[in-house]
Parts: sequence; structure tokens; C-alpha cells
Amino acid sequence: MNILILGGGGREHALAWAAMQNPKCDRLIVAPGNAGVAEIAECASLNIEDGSAVADFASANSIDFVIIGPEAPLAAGVADDLRASGILCFGPSKAAAELEASKRFTKEVCDAAGAPTAAWARFDAAGPAKDYIRSQGVPIVVKADGLAAGKGVIVAMTEAEALAAIDEMFGGTFGEAGAEVVIEEFMQGEEASYFVLCDGETVLPIGTAQDHKRVGDGDTGPNTGGMGAYSPAPILEGAVAERALEEIVKPTMAEMARRGTPYQGVLYVGLMIEDGAPRLVEYNVRFGDPECQVLMMRLGAQALDLMLACAEGRLGETQVNWADDHAMTVVMAANGYPGSYEKGSVIGGLDAMPEDSAHMVFHAGTAERDGKVVANGGRVLNVTARGSDLAEARERAYAMIDGIDWPGGFFRRDIGWRSLDG
Repeated sequence: MNILILGGGGREHALAWAAMQNPKCDRLIVAPGNAGVAEIAECASLNIEDGSAVADFASANSIDFVIIGPEAPLAAGVADDLRASGILCFGPSKAAAELEASKRFTKEVCDAAGAPTAAWARFDAAGPAKDYIRSQGVPIVVKADGLAAGKGVIVAMTEAEALAAIDEMFGGTFGEAGAEVVIEEFMQGEEASYFVLCDGETVLPIGTAQDHKRVGDGDTGPNTGGMGAYSPAPILEGAVAERALEEIVKPTMAEMARRGTPYQGVLYVGLMIEDGAPRLVEYNVRFGDPECQVLMMRLGAQALDLMLACAEGRLGETQVNWADDHAMTVVMAANGYPGSYEKGSVIGGLDAMPEDSAHMVFHAGTAERDGKVVANGGRVLNVTARGSDLAEARERAYAMIDGIDWPGGFFRRDIGWRSLDG
């Protein structure tokens, strides 16, 4: 079959890599892709947030299946346009994508479903929001209501930080995403991510992961889009996973169906776990990045079969076959990230990297220039390895990093510390 993947980051390189392992995949196009994707698939220039353009491209290229990677095309309704054109698609409708596109919407759904989450309030003006913060005290969490590329969440440990966050959001730092804010109770515990597929009716868990948001070793410095991840997440096993499924995920999916907006696609369930009790932090309506990289490394070829079953409404007859393995990805980012950084620095040593079921360098922000791979973003490479245990996966990942020659980049040396060193 002919497959089109929308997106150009590390998540999409990982999705493309997994799809290429499956004999069902005859032709693979990724739009826009990147320098790493170009080594395994065709890349195409396409406005991936224009549903009509995507549908026309898919028809012109005899595409049988479209996998939507990032959240922006989903929030723009690209999945709806594809389905209206009769093209099989993996990803929720615009209405269902509100679970990520609006924090307020998610909180309202959780309240209706009885899903445990943080206490919250919504504001569309700075004055009342600041009064609420003063009445609640700190620590407290301030979130831009809309999509802010993973940067619209501020965990304020002091009142001054919280009030400044309000000024920042209503001052336009996050554009339209910050026109409304949701202020939440600060939840204690350990964070982990649960990934499930839903075809509108059946819910199928497909894996767990933990990522590292802070830029520096020891979880220090500002938040980023993620500096590394590993799977599985030890804290999200057995009874805890079952509680998350029964108390949070299934009631939410039932409520979405009751509203006439059944959910179809992957659901990223961000959880805070304390004393074995999970509460929802957030939903994302796509694979996380860099969590997708470790999930794809572990799922391999069956990832495509699972996504097809989801899109075709066959999850009830589908199962996940997990090996007893572990995977880790370490992000190499441009110096200065998550602040300002330069593009164009040359990355050496990639040609010598192993590429097999236990070793892959997924490209996140790269381009090809004069026959060389150059940095073209903040998070640039996802050095990913698999092992029989997490220690082996970490050893393999960092051994690969040691072979990469990129003075313009940096990485954390302690990915996985919570499980391995804690």
C-alpha cells in the first residue's frame, strides 16, 4: 500500500521507520520530512494544515493511508477533509482534537466523565485570574488554553511567577493560545505517559513512557519539548495502569462518543501518579515527541498494523505483541535551546551510526546542504537504542552519541535517572 505521513520531526521519522519495517508498505511519502527521513522515504513539499491540499495530493499519488503526526493539522481538521474524500486516515477529527487544542474543553469532559484531574478554573481576563491565584496560593499551574507548541504551561512556585505568567499570556506571548487561561491545582507525584489507541469504541493500550522535560541534568533549567524518554515506565504498570484505563481513559472516550464526537487515533494520556493513584495532567491527540521514538523502536513493524486496525475500526480483534525489552532516546539539541539558537551547523559521524532494530538516530530538526547534514531546529537528533533492560538501552544510546561529531549541540547525560539512579 501507499502511505503518506504528515510532519517533519523526530516523531515522523520514527513513524516512517516503523512503517518501512512492514511488508504492507510499498511506497512511503513524508511531508515535509527531513534529512534523515529522506534516506528511507520520499519527501514532499506540502501545506500539511490545508486539508484540501492534502486530500488532493493523496489522490494524485494514489495514497491508501494517511498518518497525521503533529497536532496542528489535527486541530485544523485535516482528518475530516481526508475522510470526506474517502481516504483512510489515522488521527482524530477536529472536534475530537479539542482534547488537546483546548485545556478548558478537556477539563469539562473530565468533569462530565468523573475522571480524576486537578482542580481548575478558566479566565479570559488578567484581573480575575490574578485574584484567583492570590486566593489559592502557590505552587500553582498556569496554562494557555490553546495550542502553544508545548510551551504554554508554567508551573509557578512563587506568587510572583504565577502573576508574571498571567501577564505573559494575556500580553500575547503565546498568541491566540493565551487568549484564555486555565489555572490548575499543583499536583504532587511522578509523571508518566500512557498511550492508547481508540477506534471510536474499543480502547487498546499500546505502551507507556517517561520523558524528561527540563533542559539540564538533574531535571534543572527551563522546560523544553522533551530532552529524552524511555519505555516502559516502571511506575505505570499493573494496577496503576488498570486504574488509569478504567477511571480516566475509558470514561473520557465514552463521554466523547456520547457527545457525538467519537475519538479515533492515538491518545497520549499524561498522568501524575501519587501513592498508586493516577490523575490526568493532560491529553494530547497524537504520539508524544520524543516518546514516539521509543514506542516505535519497541513496536517495530506491528505499529503500522495497529494504526491500520485503529483507522478501520478493528481494534476489538487486535492485540499488541510486546517483547520483554526497553528503549531509550536521548535528544541532541542546538546550543542555546530552548532559547535562541543558530541553524546550519554541520553534524558529522552519522554515516557510521548503526541502523538496526536496536539502534537508530531519528532526525528531528535537520536538513541536507551540499551533501552534509546540518542542524535546522532546536531539537535536532533523537539517538535511540533498545536493550534487554533499561541499562543496556542507555549504554547503547550514549555509545552512539559519543560517535557523533557536533560541537554545535548538547544533550543530557542522565536520561533514565529516575529508574536507573534514583
